[in-house]
Amino acid sequence: MIKILLIIILGQVAFCNLNAQVTNSSYVNQYGEKVLQLSIVVPTNLKETWKLFTTDEGLKKWIAPVAKIDMKTGGAIKTNYNRSKTVEDSTSIKLDIINYLENEMLTLKVNLNNSFPAEAKKEDKNLQEILQFVKLDENNTKIISSMVGWGQGIHWDKAYNFFEKGNDWTFKEVLKLFQK
Repeated sequence: MIKILLIIILGQVAFCNLNAQVTNSSYVNQYGEKVLQLSIVVPTNLKETWKLFTTDEGLKKWIAPVAKIDMKTGGAIKTNYNRSKTVEDSTSIKLDIINYLENEMLTLKVNLNNSFPAEAKKEDKNLQEILQFVKLDENNTKIISSMVGWGQGIHWDKAYNFFEKGNDWTFKEVLKLFQK
């Protein structure tokens, strides 16, 4: 019984430590627009961190078992969580690459799929994710995700809540790569 209790406590401590590593600094800017902003620090250099987000191999390590990236302005990231599907399947997620500065920034167009309220999907023209990569030192990189372009209304609040939870989960998946 003591061993089981100790395992549960250690598991909760590990989970709390993982939670503490994702920082939510979301805000409403001076123009009244929401910014969903999360960040993490990963214990690896900037170039390796960049590869996690900009190569097929890197994406497959943490985001989805099926992943393909056409890394260029106007390219796209396509992923599917189902190993038996392809990136061309209708269940795949596609993020268009708006622009990037190598090893610094990657801007993605977030395309709402049929899982989101029809009103939000119809109004979705500007929803984007800006990923910033900041070298802290030779062995640590900060990744900042800022989602902008939110609409107004309950349907947009639902989309925001989905991405707030989903982006937190996604960053935790990245952090798992560095757990021992």
